[in-house]
Amino acid sequence: MKGLSMRESQPKRILTKASGFLAGYSHTLNPYVGCSFACSYCYVRQMPVQLFQEEEWGNWVTIKRDIASLLEKEIRRAKNHGPVTIFMSSSTDPYQPIEHRERVTRSLLEAMVREQPDFLFIQTRGALVTRDMDLLKRLGNRVRVSMTIETDSDAIRKQFAPQAPPIQGRVKALQCLKENGIPIQATVAPLLPSSKAFPEMLADVVDRVCIDDFFMGDGSGGKRTEKLKMASLYTELGLEKWYERDAIWKVKRRFLKYFSENQLFISKEGFLP
Repeated sequence: MKGLSMRESQPKRILTKASGFLAGYSHTLNPYVGCSFACSYCYVRQMPVQLFQEEEWGNWVTIKRDIASLLEKEIRRAKNHGPVTIFMSSSTDPYQPIEHRERVTRSLLEAMVREQPDFLFIQTRGALVTRDMDLLKRLGNRVRVSMTIETDSDAIRKQFAPQAPPIQGRVKALQCLKENGIPIQATVAPLLPSSKAFPEMLADVVDRVCIDDFFMGDGSGGKRTEKLKMASLYTELGLEKWYERDAIWKVKRRFLKYFSENQLFISKEGFLP
């Protein structure tokens, strides 16, 4: 992790009340602050957590220390007020490279095996998630792993998210999770340019797909994405049509050749418990 600025914090609370796009959950959970995958389109770049930083998004990560026991206690308390449904993670990736060494996400899963939430949704693009299959199995149907696969083209991935893991590695991770009986879905979010073969590739691995775009999925109707100048990048690459608001519906029609309506979810509905 050469060149990555690493910091530490010891938060007094680890669960955050869910709201807005994730209002279907009781809480969100973020093992880290910041994300070294540094995807160009990440809406968190336009949130206060980054806007007040001197360093560029992707160049820094804050490690949250001693939070596993804290999580257990908070889940136990939260159960007194109703079902505990957790989205991990809303503003970082729980399986970014630093997790190999720090194992913060794994410690949180160990805590949730001991004090189980009603449901845990894990959103990641890191194949490292397969390391924790032993814990995921113990959560049974209380967990779903949602793997971000924005495109089937690694050339496109390199244009938009060069530091993110290769597409085929993510697909293999999903296949591995599936073979081990862990509930999964592929999340095409944000929708990037892809080939007509994309739906067939995913149909061989998953039976549940969520598709989202910049306009519905960035939490601001596309305004955060506009500030990131994504339209300019699409124009530069000659891919303007993929940035139009109706692109998602064209892609959905492609997916309907391989998935039924009840296997396909659009934007927010695909992230709900």
